[in-house]
Amino acid sequence: MFKRLLITLGGTLMVLAGAVRAEVDPSYTVVLLTENFPPYNMAVNGKNFAQEENINGIAVDIVKEMFKRAGVQYNLTLRFPWDRIYKLALEKPGYGVFVTARLPEREQLFKWVGPIGPDDWVLLAKGDNPINLTSLDEAKSHRIGAYKGDAISEYLTEKGVEHSTSLRDQENARKLATGQIELWATGDPAGRYLAKQEGISGLKTVLRFNSAELYLALNKDMPDEIVARLQAALDQMRAEGFVDKTLNSYL
Repeated sequence: MFKRLLITLGGTLMVLAGAVRAEVDPSYTVVLLTENFPPYNMAVNGKNFAQEENINGIAVDIVKEMFKRAGVQYNLTLRFPWDRIYKLALEKPGYGVFVTARLPEREQLFKWVGPIGPDDWVLLAKGDNPINLTSLDEAKSHRIGAYKGDAISEYLTEKGVEHSTSLRDQENARKLATGQIELWATGDPAGRYLAKQEGISGLKTVLRFNSAELYLALNKDMPDEIVARLQAALDQMRAEGFVDKTLNSYL
């Protein structure tokens, strides 16, 4: 009887193991979406549409290697605007978007892989601007610009800080330089990188008001096995120094 029990148990375990292996079809392909958000993601030609090898940046290099190590197929497209690709990842099974801040109000909306890199939130001003701030409340009397749909813009709204928004964050760099806004709410290092690309230098940080980590956000219907494989691959890459090396190569 004991022998029959072992045989039955062994057969059950084999069936379960087979079910786990078959959980994700090897041909399953994740649709990855990103935007121009230098130095994390950017089109090689600087335009608002690119695919596959025509996209680079810190996060792009890390995500590509992560999927390669995890053995998960993907296709990658850079599109505009951010609101659209965020909505696609939110609503369509098999979709993912990067990089985005993992905020408490977003936690249950996606499955997350990361962190991929840091993104401090800062208020930048022109170097000759005498503004000196110690809190976000003190910024409310100044003209502030932010990136439409971005986590930083959402945070300012939650805190009751009025601000204008632009469809491209680099537009805020130009607005700051020409005096249309006094303060630019953006990420660090992203803001400084964008300003440099616009030929704008000498900006100063007048307030560092939050810190965030940037992630790959996957649709809630993404198979858990794929999420786990991607996270394991990223953890291994970080342990090996691949993530830090990639960050330093761009900054």
